[in-house]
Amino acid sequence: MNVAIVGASGAVGQEFIKVLEQLDFPVDDLRLFGSSRSAGQSYVFKNKDYAVRELCDNDDFKGIDVAFVSAGGDTSKRYAETITRHGAIMIDNSSAFRMCDDVPLVVPEVNGDDALNAPRGIIANPNCTTIQMVVALAPIDRLSRIRRVHVATYQAASGAGALAMKELEDQARAISQDDEPKVERFAYQLAYNVIPHIDVFQDNDYTREEMKMFFETRKIMHSPDIEVSATCVRVPVLRAHSEAIWVETEQPISVEAAREAFAKAPGVELVDSPAEKKYPMPLFAADLDPVYVGRVRRDLANDRGLAFWAVSDQIRKGAALNAVQIALYMSEKGRLKK
Repeated sequence: MNVAIVGASGAVGQEFIKVLEQLDFPVDDLRLFGSSRSAGQSYVFKNKDYAVRELCDNDDFKGIDVAFVSAGGDTSKRYAETITRHGAIMIDNSSAFRMCDDVPLVVPEVNGDDALNAPRGIIANPNCTTIQMVVALAPIDRLSRIRRVHVATYQAASGAGALAMKELEDQARAISQDDEPKVERFAYQLAYNVIPHIDVFQDNDYTREEMKMFFETRKIMHSPDIEVSATCVRVPVLRAHSEAIWVETEQPISVEAAREAFAKAPGVELVDSPAEKKYPMPLFAADLDPVYVGRVRRDLANDRGLAFWAVSDQIRKGAALNAVQIALYMSEKGRLKK
């Protein structure tokens, strides 16, 4: 395939390059795009150097089969027509098109077939926290329809980009040297702290990040009535988000049945042996593909409830990997070149 990456110099753009190479994605031609600041920078893919071109409204996407886009919502909206004009499929990592009725919002393990109907040539990649949650919810939902979800997220600095990760490292270093830590990317100092505030607050006092989980989960799972309530928290971890999840199902599900469903589910790896202190942690999930699930137990406050813990690399499955998996799914179904 002829592949483009828009936002190639960012954290997710760099992860796209890494994932495409690691999965041996069938790339005939690779074109990298970025802002005027990043134009001219060079990156290596399969032992070959590729220079970043400045993203412009021209015919640079002619002949491209699939474009992975992670340059922010404003850029996605501005250049969507340019990217798709000659038939390229645009897989967009921003929130620009996620809730559009004519744009599928896809996690291949959950609703891969939705990607096969993209009338605008655009497929939306969900929010990172939503992706890992629905991958974990899907095997439970197949046993009995989920009615209600409560989730508390513990989100790594990587969710705010490469500069945010650097700020966390710089803050920890400054504190260790008795210097004043600089705060630029977050509302408060993140080192040695947690911040219950991700994205902007809405009129209902939930943040936009929390409302993304509400709306996106309903769309991906084809369940307009599922109730989702989230509290999203930034924690001083570099990579990999964690989530504490409580679900209520229509029919009771035993812990044993839930564990068996998780163990068999695509994209999920069960790590759940409390007696041996085995449970998912971001320390061991960075740079890896699965959504790790553990601490599976009955919800003591709900006779139709289960509680569990999920961890996944935000830059990988929460962004670049999911987008590449969408393209691979479409290829397998004959909607992209093989």
